[in-house]
Amino acid sequence: MEGYTYIKVFCIVGVLVFVSISEIEGAGECGKSTTPDNEALKLAPCASAAQDENAQVSQSCCAQIQKLGKNPSCLCAVMLSNTAKLSGADPKVAITIPKRCNLANRPVGYKCGPYLLP
Repeated sequence: MEGYTYIKVFCIVGVLVFVSISEIEGAGECGKSTTPDNEALKLAPCASAAQDENAQVSQSCCAQIQKLGKNPSCLCAVMLSNTAKLSGADPKVAITIPKRCNLANRPVGYKCGPYLLP
């Protein structure tokens, strides 16, 4: 009977460890409920600004960037996402959008792949 108790405790601990690891691995840069590619779709108003450094950045783009900027790792992942690349966004230009929006609390100096956010 005593051996059965140890096996039972071992199984319970194993399940708890598995659930904890699953929770950690399930959360990506943008959280558990979304992905960088899904968040990139919300940045459609930023399309021209992400391709041309001289293009004016719209208010709707800046509003979305401000939301994403609260989580710099998500913002970076979105700017480097497959969706952003497929839309024609140039990462060197895209990372300038927070500055071009004049966001006071932007993550200046945050390393985003090979780039630094200005």
